[in-house]
Amino acid sequence: MIAHHVLFWLKADTSEDQKTAFRKGLESLENIEVVKTFHIGTPAPIERAVVDTTYTFSLVLFFEDLAAHDVYQVHEIHKAFLDQFRVLFEKVIIYDAH
Repeated sequence: MIAHHVLFWLKADTSEDQKTAFRKGLESLENIEVVKTFHIGTPAPIERAVVDTTYTFSLVLFFEDLAAHDVYQVHEIHKAFLDQFRVLFEKVIIYDAH
């Protein structure tokens, strides 16, 4: 099993309409057949020194194995998402774990 956790910081001038469209773009990634588990989130209202709440969106995907992860990376839906929304990214951090 591979966990793929992506944190997105969108640019400060991103409008609410753009954020809504971005979320819909994230939702489209669930349609990639190798995605086993899927979660989109925003920072929870938890105030602890070790909790980072500075990101805009969190995406957590689980894949059966590394081969499935690799299929996801080059999938047309994933590439379309990046092409459309990359312009909104201020920062992206990815954590992959097995």
